[in-house]
Amino acid sequence: MSGEQRIRAVLFYLGVFIFFTGLPFILSSSLGYKFDRKSLKFTKTGLIVLKTQPQGANIYLDNTLLKEKTPATINELLPGRYNIRLELEDHYSYSSDAQVRGGNVTRLEKIILFPSRPDIKKLNKDTISSFFMDEPRGAIYYAREDETSIYKSDLDGGRFEKIASYLPISPPAKKWKLSPDRLKFFYFNAHQIGVVSLEQEKAPPGIKCFACVIDHPLSAIHDVFWHSDSFHIIIVTATKIEIQEAENSATPVTLVALNKKNGSTFYDSRTDTLYFLDSQKAEDGILYDNVYKLELATKLYPFQELIKLAPSFEKPESKQNAGAKTEK
Repeated sequence: MSGEQRIRAVLFYLGVFIFFTGLPFILSSSLGYKFDRKSLKFTKTGLIVLKTQPQGANIYLDNTLLKEKTPATINELLPGRYNIRLELEDHYSYSSDAQVRGGNVTRLEKIILFPSRPDIKKLNKDTISSFFMDEPRGAIYYAREDETSIYKSDLDGGRFEKIASYLPISPPAKKWKLSPDRLKFFYFNAHQIGVVSLEQEKAPPGIKCFACVIDHPLSAIHDVFWHSDSFHIIIVTATKIEIQEAENSATPVTLVALNKKNGSTFYDSRTDTLYFLDSQKAEDGILYDNVYKLELATKLYPFQELIKLAPSFEKPESKQNAGAKTEK
């Protein structure tokens, strides 16, 4: 055999050796496997899908900068935990750990990169103490406690103007709520409820007080809700649930006497339904908490008649209480 033939034979057998040695790696890669140097085994790989808003962020995988930018898919990752860091100029960086499992896709597709210099604009043109949104009408209301004034603007701060004055309460109101007809606010603390009309000069129909305060000295107010008629308010105190017209000379009606103080409440203004937490003593003598549903739709509760017939809600054992214990 000549020298040239020997060289060809060596190259042939070397090529065969390289082919059969590399064949498992080629086949495993095409099938989604990768050789794990730690376990010395071929292991099924996974991948990470990245999407950001805005796009074009640099991707760091375990502190190694990749060539791809978001959106991107990182393939052939051995199972395990990886640190993902995303960086985009003039935006806050994002960092999170991602768990990769063999044969699975780990998706990080709802990443928002927030600007490091946010666009902040001052809306009010005067000193204010608090504000309230009215998105359906595209308005913002502002209250100023030092001069008891209410201002209004659009959602961009335009057309800023004073629209009403209200009466102060002490301590200051802990919550303000806009009426469903968008014509009034009430505000309240533990023992007072203020009501103010936002169209004081136009004198909306059905409004008896354009700015008044309803005192509630006997029981601390837990929460207050507008009825959908924008004319009545539901008052939840530590001991009872009441309803009355939103003006200071109205007579309240006690609908429920409560066993549990300051329980959770939720008012569904779409159906005029009050959900509340109260306690009931069981046969074992222990008080158990229950959730109750009180329907206050006007077809069920003609409120004017309720006010006239308030004594009919008296408890049999006490003529001084105008309420009725919840049937539990």
